[in-house]
Parts: sequence; structure tokens; C-alpha cells
Amino acid sequence: MYFDTHAHYDDAAFEADRDALLSTLPESGVGLVMDPGCDVESSRAAVALAERFSHVYAAVGLHPENCGGCGRAELEVIRELAAHPKTVAIGEIGLDYHWETNPPKAFQQEIFRLQLELAEELDLPVIVHDRDAHGDSLAIVEEYPEVRGVFHCYSGSAEMAQILLERGWYLGFDGPITYKNARKAREVAEITPPEKILLETDSPYLSPVPNRGRRNDSRNLPYIAATLAAWKNMDPDELARIAMENGKRLFGIEV
Repeated sequence: MYFDTHAHYDDAAFEADRDALLSTLPESGVGLVMDPGCDVESSRAAVALAERFSHVYAAVGLHPENCGGCGRAELEVIRELAAHPKTVAIGEIGLDYHWETNPPKAFQQEIFRLQLELAEELDLPVIVHDRDAHGDSLAIVEEYPEVRGVFHCYSGSAEMAQILLERGWYLGFDGPITYKNARKAREVAEITPPEKILLETDSPYLSPVPNRGRRNDSRNLPYIAATLAAWKNMDPDELARIAMENGKRLFGIEV
């Protein structure tokens, strides 16, 4: 069985078949799903899905692309949603310097720090989004040595990965590891102990080969696991089992 530790089933891409897809995931080999929020609305939607489906859990947070205009009021809603029994992390939070239209870097950093403080206060793990902001992302999480979590869809260097691993962080591996240009991802995977690997899809985005370009969903996890297992000379089913236990341990899920 697989644990998809990052899938946005609240996304509009699933509007037509969301319930049917989620209800049949366990019989397709996906036993657990984490749905991270990106703003107040999607965080509420993630919690609502977690209430309806026993195998779905929620994270709540303000994504760096979506944090523009946010302040104490939005953070207070995130705090309230974090009290829900099926909310098990603060996320998706972090930094994204890729798009010029994103909120200013200094503002992203402020919202990131405030949410790390919230996670520390509530003793919850975090799900970190880091795109083209590796140095600042690492520096800021190092300011909160008591906070742990996962760097989602990890895209930094092997050197940065080693620092995170030594500090107890997990690394998320997604569909891009199956792409032809995944040399850096392989270097990271080779130094990452199986006990620190999480399997993610980032659905509906980042579909792995052979389904690249199509809407992604959790049933594509075996392609990601197979690539990682080949790199690490492991059995894919064993890697999936270990990754499942890793996710349950990080997010405090006892099922």
C-alpha cells in the first residue's frame, strides 16, 4: 500500500470525479492521502475532505504563491483549522521565487516564519514548498530548530539535502524524478536513507512518465516508487512500505 503524502484533491481539476476517485483509491493500493491547503479556502476544503474520507488527512497553510495580502486574520483561520483532529501538519508553506508575479520575497519570508512559529507552538510538522529559493528556505528553517517536516518535491542540491537529513527532515520525491533530466534528483536519492523518503504526486500536477502531461493522481505512485527503488537497489514494494511508515511517523497517524 502507498501513502501519497502530497495531493491536492481540493483542486478544481478533480471537480468532475473527486468523490469517485477518492473513494476507490484504497482498492487501487493507495491507503493514505495527505491533502495540503494553499490558502484559507483550500485549507478548509482539505479539512472537509479529511472529514468525509477516512484515508484522507489534511494540512493547512498559506502557500507562497497564494500569500499575497494575507495577515493575522488569515493566520488565525489557519490556527483554527489546525485544531481539527484530522489536521496533522502546517502546509503547504515556504518560498517561491520562480514567478515575478509572486508576492515580494521579503513578504513571503515573513509569512513563512509566522507559519513556522505556529507549527512550533502547536507541535505540528510542516510541509515546505521551496522553488528557486533554496538558500533562503534552508536559512529560515534553521531558525526554528525544533520544527521538522518534509521538503516537498525536493529540488535542491545533494549538499543541502545532507544538511536537512542530518537535522531530521524528510524529503519528498515526485513525478519529475522519472523525467530524463533528473540527474540531480538521483544524486539526492542516493544519499537519502529509505527512512527519510516520502512518496508524493503533487496531484493534479507533475505526472510521472509514462503519463506526463496528463492529470496526475495517486494511482501514479508506483512509477515514482519504481524509479527510486531502481536507484537505491531496492524492491519497490519494500520502498513503498517504508515510505508509508515514514509518512505515518512524521504526521503522527496511527492506523
